[in-house]
This record gives sequence, C-alpha cells and structure tokens, in this order.
Amino acid sequence: MAATTESPTATNSGDSVRIAARSSLVDSLRGCGLSSIRIDKEHLKRRILIPHHLRVAIVQAIRTKDPSAAATDAHDAGGSGEAPEAPMVVFVNSRSGGRLGPTLKGRLQELISEEQVFDLSVVKPPDFVQYGLACLEKLALLGDQCAKETREKLRIMVAGGDGTVGWVLGSIAELYKQNRGPIPPVGIIPLGTGNDLSRSFGWGGSFPFAWRSAVKRSLYNAVTGPIRPLDSWHVVVSMAAGQTVQLPHCLRHLEECPFGQNGDIEGDLPEKLSCFEGVFYNYFSIGMDAQIAYGFHHLRDEKPYLAQGPIANKLIYSGYTCTQGWFFTPCMSDPKLSVRAVVALNLHNYGSGRNPWGRLKPEYLEKRGFVEAHVDDGLLEIFGLKQGWHASFVMVELISAKHIAQAASIRLEIRGGQCERAYMQMDGEPWKQPINGEYSTIVEIKRVPFQSLMVSGE
Repeated sequence: MAATTESPTATNSGDSVRIAARSSLVDSLRGCGLSSIRIDKEHLKRRILIPHHLRVAIVQAIRTKDPSAAATDAHDAGGSGEAPEAPMVVFVNSRSGGRLGPTLKGRLQELISEEQVFDLSVVKPPDFVQYGLACLEKLALLGDQCAKETREKLRIMVAGGDGTVGWVLGSIAELYKQNRGPIPPVGIIPLGTGNDLSRSFGWGGSFPFAWRSAVKRSLYNAVTGPIRPLDSWHVVVSMAAGQTVQLPHCLRHLEECPFGQNGDIEGDLPEKLSCFEGVFYNYFSIGMDAQIAYGFHHLRDEKPYLAQGPIANKLIYSGYTCTQGWFFTPCMSDPKLSVRAVVALNLHNYGSGRNPWGRLKPEYLEKRGFVEAHVDDGLLEIFGLKQGWHASFVMVELISAKHIAQAASIRLEIRGGQCERAYMQMDGEPWKQPINGEYSTIVEIKRVPFQSLMVSGE
C-alpha cells in the first residue's frame, strides 16, 4: 500500500477553535441538565416556535414535494406573525437511543410543536432541504418578511448518533452548491453509541437518565450557543470495474471517475474504473478496526434484540473485538514499523471520547513538524494502531497512537497480492472493499471547500 499526503504551507489562524475531548463523567453530568438556571417551558417555546402558517407550509411542501404550491397556498391564506428569536426544527432518529426515539419525539413535540419535529423514518433531511427550506425561500420572494427572517435565523437540532448528524450535515451542504445561503447551524442531542461529534461540540457523550429535563436544556443551549466551524472531507474510491461492493448509506456511486492515466499513480489502472464517493466529519480508517466495525454492524442487524442501547452496544463491540484475533496476531512485517489500522482523524474525539492523537507537547510538535490540532484547520491527523493490545492502551490514553502525519490531502494506493479484500469505514459506517491483485485501488481524500456550521452546546 502506497500513500501520499499533502500538508498546507501555513498553520491555522488564531481564530480557530480548539474543541477539547471531555470525560464521560463530565459529559453525563452536563447531559443531566445540572445547572442553577431554571428554564421556563413557555418562554423557551416562544423563542423557537415557528409561526403556524409557516409550519403548515413547510410540512405541506415536504409531503407534496411541491414548495411552490405550498408557498402560494400559504401566501394566499394571508398568514401572519413574527419570526422567533431562534426558529428551530428537530430531526429524530427513532432507532437510536435504545429505541427511545419515539418517546423523545413526543417530548420534543410537547416542547416545540408537532410540525417542527421530524422522524427520520418519515421525513428525510434531503427532502427537508429541497422542499421545506425552498418553501420558506419562495414565501420570502413573495414578500413574507416573517418567512425571510425565519429562513435566515433557522437552527437545526439532530437527535441521533454521529451517522445521523453526518447525514443531516451532508444534506445541508447541498445549500452551498446551490448558492442558497445562509446555512443553518446544527446542534445535537446524543443518542448514538460513540457520539464523538456531540462530545466535540459540548453536547455530551450519552443520552442521560434525566432526559426529560436534559432535552429542554438542550433546546435552550441550541438557542443561545455560539456557532463553530467544522471541516469536512471528501473521499473518492476508485477500483477496477466489474467488482461488486455493498456500500453503506454514506457513500454513492459516481457515473464518471476522476482518475485517469495521467502518470501520477504508481500502480497500474485498468481501462474501466468503478468509483464511489462520500463525505466524513470525524474519521476515515482502513484495516482491522474497520473489520471489527463491519462484523459488529452485521451482528447487530442479524440480532437487533442484542442492541438495546449504547452500553449494550459497547459490550457487544468489545466482545466481538476479542474474538477476531486482533489482540495477538502479529504484524506481517517488522512490528516496530507496521500497523494493522490506519486512521485519518478530523476531531479530537474518537472511539467514544478517546483522544488517540494525544495532547502533544510543543517541543514534540516542533520536532515532527506538526501543529496543534483543530477541527477547522484544514488538516487531518493520521495515526496507526498495531495489535489490539496497542489499541487498548491508546483508547485508555496511557499512550498515544503511532503518529504518521498531518495532511491537507491524502492518496492511498492499495494492491491486493494474496489479499482479495480490505475493510474500510467512514464515521462508523464500514464496508468490505474488494482488492485487485493486478490493479491498484485508489483512495483519495480532500477537504471540502466549505465548512459545516455547528452550534456549541457549551
């Protein structure tokens, strides 16, 4: 496997925001809503409730997939009202949080309104962007000042795990491509297993026991929280045509491949290529860790009764890891140099709040030519994990991972030899990647030219 990286010529500015990893205990206490500030339910509702005629128009536009007709109906009905301080919509993944999603949905509808809370099994984020937001934009063009201000001040909350948050962020990113600003910022109610995006932006690492009060506090923090930028990264995988790969929902096939016989690939490329792409916000990895994730996902799909919440998921994941031989299988070559997993990391948090890159001292950074890591610096931290015992020590932060590089772009060239497949994952979504023994499989990672916007929960 050959790899190339490209580093920037300048470090990030002083305006970059460092998001530090936090302990699970602190996250849990914060998530329980422990604060001296009492939040009045009705006052909170007034700050986030979208006027009735706009709520109805948004729902109608999504249901009929016709934003123009919905906007015209709302305009003709002569709706009125003032835009709230922080108009808000919430997406709920009803499959997350130990199947507590439906109960959480009811609580959110009680705190806001039924029309402003969307179940992801019913309303998909791309439909909300394509039809719901478009309806507000068309109403604004018809002279509805309330619709214009609501669209400009809108904030989005996502109740789910990292994968769900990434789905929403990716859907919102289409607004950049369509020149449909402003871009709504996103806050998080953590319902997943790892919740590293949630941890990184101060929303906590778990779904708290005192969740009813915590939900109200999360909405309050979404109103008052500052906006932080987040880098996102575009991945393209190119392989010989004719090979079949079952892609997770975070990836899609490309009709045209960006790679060609241009001389910058060390290995040979076939005449016909098959390519797919996706975007990640937390990490991309290849190797044994992705293989463990792949097996865990399939086990959970086959036996969903085993996955009843984050704690159960982590226990199953740990047990599955021990059965796969990662702990004791030596590296194929020199164990001092080789790794069995390579990770390109964007956040400080990885694997449920761990910091494998570590808090590096200034003299070490200078010696290695590194800079302090930030979530908005245009750099990925690339590190390696050896056997499972090494990964275990890294995860409990007794040691740092094997530092490889910091890079603004990455290209991996993979040749199979006797190996017919590799395992890859992106923000917790794994897949089995066929590897050709004759031709190179190319993975290229570049920073997306615009940043996502996150609401800080701190």
